[in-house]
Amino acid sequence: MAENIFSKQDRRIGVVVSVGALRGSESTGVGEFLDLIDLASLCADMDIGLIQILPVNDTGYESSPYSALTAFALHPLYIRLSALEEAGAFTKEIENLGRQFDGESRFPYYRVLKAKMELLRKIYGANKKAIEDDAKSGALAKWIEENSWVKPYAVFRRLKESNEEKSWKEWPLYRQVSAGDITFLWDDPSLREEHLFWAWLQKALDRQFSRAAKAIRGMGILLEGDLPILMNEDSCDVWSNPDIFEADLSAGAPPDMYSPGGQNWGFPIYHWEAQAKDNYSWWKARLKAAEKFYNAYRIDHVLGFFRIWAASRADNSSALGRFIPYVPVTRQDLEKLGFDKNRIRWLSRPHIPTAEIWDGIRNNWGGSTSAGEISAEAGLVFDRALDRIGGEELWLFKETIRGEKDIAALGLRPATETTLIQAWHNRLFHEYETDTFFPVWYFRNSRAYASLSKTEGAELEKLLEERRIESEQIWEKEGLKLLSVLTESSAMLPCAEDLGAVPDCVPQVLSRLHILGLRVIRWFRRWDKEGQPYVPFDEYPELSVCTPSVHDSSTLREWWNTEADQETFAGFIGMPSLPRVYNPGMAKIVLKNAAAAASRFRVFQIQDLLHLSQKWYAADPASERINVPGTANEFNWTWRLPTPIGEIRKDGDLVQSVKELAALKPGKNR
Repeated sequence: MAENIFSKQDRRIGVVVSVGALRGSESTGVGEFLDLIDLASLCADMDIGLIQILPVNDTGYESSPYSALTAFALHPLYIRLSALEEAGAFTKEIENLGRQFDGESRFPYYRVLKAKMELLRKIYGANKKAIEDDAKSGALAKWIEENSWVKPYAVFRRLKESNEEKSWKEWPLYRQVSAGDITFLWDDPSLREEHLFWAWLQKALDRQFSRAAKAIRGMGILLEGDLPILMNEDSCDVWSNPDIFEADLSAGAPPDMYSPGGQNWGFPIYHWEAQAKDNYSWWKARLKAAEKFYNAYRIDHVLGFFRIWAASRADNSSALGRFIPYVPVTRQDLEKLGFDKNRIRWLSRPHIPTAEIWDGIRNNWGGSTSAGEISAEAGLVFDRALDRIGGEELWLFKETIRGEKDIAALGLRPATETTLIQAWHNRLFHEYETDTFFPVWYFRNSRAYASLSKTEGAELEKLLEERRIESEQIWEKEGLKLLSVLTESSAMLPCAEDLGAVPDCVPQVLSRLHILGLRVIRWFRRWDKEGQPYVPFDEYPELSVCTPSVHDSSTLREWWNTEADQETFAGFIGMPSLPRVYNPGMAKIVLKNAAAAASRFRVFQIQDLLHLSQKWYAADPASERINVPGTANEFNWTWRLPTPIGEIRKDGDLVQSVKELAALKPGKNR
């Protein structure tokens, strides 16, 4: 267990960084665990008391750290090859690998990982006999015994590699396994060499990360890890522990102004009742593994412990998702309000006028399309997707259409597909189980809602408000129960990412359990007040983490230059005259205000701190982002420091500027 070096009232400033973003004197093309020691030395010079890192679990060839193959194993990307005891004969190859990638402005994730894995295989092969002996009765044998998760992980990784990295759902064999199956495969002598490779590699990663964590603690700095609440569907944990997940539902977030269709992450939700039967042993084991390294941890998407937004696997979006748990509206409820069978069908199933299909095709295709083409496409829609209601000019989707994926499989033109999906969403209720209904997120925009009388609308709104209140009471109990399991099972300090549409019960439960919430300055506003003013820094909760930007947002510099309402923000901090283009002076003004917030921790992305010095400005502010949500490309998650940590340490003006931030007391921002 990581030594507890914080007190309950510690006030610190911190830095957030991805391990892969670090540049050290010995790292090869990407930041490595041992580079954290150099970072900690820089932080000590700056009086920074907390280092927060993004998730470091193995994600395979998927660059997003929030898409892990495992909740336990560390990412091979972050190993320092030259520090391996067995690597002595490979010094030249390691040096060549470093030279190959060190000139890249962003690290090429796939190429670096592939090259490292190939060299790791060589090192393992050259030392195979000694490693096998170590696994029989030496340190490796003991490590495997103490880390039982490594056996299913090693079996999973070997199978995934032998199946060309395909999802386990596409494997011809071992799609479903028992604990006995995993033990049988692990014990198979013909597979021993492959399995030991993964165990040997994980032990080496554990050793290097532990060394870095110990050094950080020795400097009096807290190390905070990031524990994503959800697991990738294609993960060892879902594969080997299917009973504790509900794989037929996909977690995500409800629609908002940025994502009208909501977010569908593709991750299964938890089967909490099944987890309760063994006293949440999987979560407890996960925390035990994390506290080997961390003093604090960030709970990603903490709202999921209260209630999760879940969509059908038949949909690509989550527009028709629902909260779980939730007190549903029943058929009996609707009948009590006077709705008969046909009216309930009208409320819960999309009814599409004939003209809407024709107009949708014409409008989406443009004027260059012939009448014959429009007629042919409309014919396909009526034939493949819809059933007419009697002799009316009104249609229902066929019973075979279960979701957006079925619509996409009809072979229609993209514009027509869009029209049908919009029609698919146009309902007041989603009947997700027989006679069990959930109000669609935008139900007030539906055709069915518009058809209600004033009295019907008022009565229905009253019913939905009653269900919301009843559901929130359940969410409060659920969040308190589940988060108590976490707080009572570990000495690590819990911090929560509680962004989004947050029910009133969430901050109450977090406060009761002494969990720090997250306050992102640009979004922490009084949204219900005229002008949507920013919340003053001296009104930030003490049990919170204040930050100006996060890995999914623009940096502070890009935000100011391209997104911010500059006049409103300038008035908020009492500086009516501010530069229009971000510069070190502007950085000092904003960061000093943030550093003087009443929050216990004030944490900054390392890019935002580097902007205190003109030396480290990239030509394009957008190039300094970590991730652009909703996109998948080689840009995301591959940002690197502009120079090695040692060079940054020589920037005396930068070091002094950060020291000044660390010295600020609440409210002392001038």
